[in-house]
Amino acid sequence: MGRVVVDLSISLDGFVAGPNDGPTNPLGDGGGQLFEWWTAGDEPIGSDDRFRPPARSRDVVAEMFDCGAIITGRRTFDIAGGWGGHHPVGAPFFLLTHHLPERWVGPGTDGTVVTEGIERALELAQSAAGTRPIGVCSADVAQQFLRAGLLDEVHLSLVPLLLGDGVRLFAGVGDVELDCTRVVESDGVTHLRYAVRR
Repeated sequence: MGRVVVDLSISLDGFVAGPNDGPTNPLGDGGGQLFEWWTAGDEPIGSDDRFRPPARSRDVVAEMFDCGAIITGRRTFDIAGGWGGHHPVGAPFFLLTHHLPERWVGPGTDGTVVTEGIERALELAQSAAGTRPIGVCSADVAQQFLRAGLLDEVHLSLVPLLLGDGVRLFAGVGDVELDCTRVVESDGVTHLRYAVRR
């Protein structure tokens, strides 16, 4: 089975979005700076021309796009407009929620609603992904997976920015030990990979 990985851009003070985030302000106040590195290069990568990471980030981004399935939370899903029913990495996504959204999931999309919790979402994602990695792409869901001992790796794209407030990635996860397995310095970002110690 594939590794379960959270892979997010993060500020130096631990935020994945700035304050006041929501559907009309998706990354919160100042949070857009967390993703400027995605467009700082010359050549596009993947099927979306918007993604043009710096040269030293290209291998890291290629790994992100080699994802077999995505698990997300309702808040991230709503803020992202459900990605129009198709996640940018091109993988099927599994939406953890207690209330069915009106669109962007079900037939004709890559989205499946999961109401039975993280273990069921993981089971479905593993079936879809096979041996490819499973991406966890929201802070709340990543926290749930860490607390449950179901996360294998933490990949951070660390941006030299202090947001001061917003959405914390590691709020309320308790004691978690990590082993650093890779550091890639790039333009405007440092990519860090950690294995979760069991």
